[in-house]
Amino acid sequence: MAKVNVYVTLKPSLLDAQGKVVQGALENLGFSNIETVRMGKFIEIEVADSNGTLEQDVDEMCRKLLANPNIENYRFEIVK
Repeated sequence: MAKVNVYVTLKPSLLDAQGKVVQGALENLGFSNIETVRMGKFIEIEVADSNGTLEQDVDEMCRKLLANPNIENYRFEIVK
């Protein structure tokens, strides 16, 4: 069995409205050194052995369901 961590974020060219709100809230709390905040999703998946196709399978999961390739970037790491 393997654990996979998937990170999904908006593409840099898109406005991250949620990130802007969090940045403003942090500044209101006195954290004046914040330059930018980008929000995203973290997904943890446990996968049974996949006969050597795990990386390809996870990439397909991301492209087909976990991320919207039109507006989001994704990356993943396999933690054995």
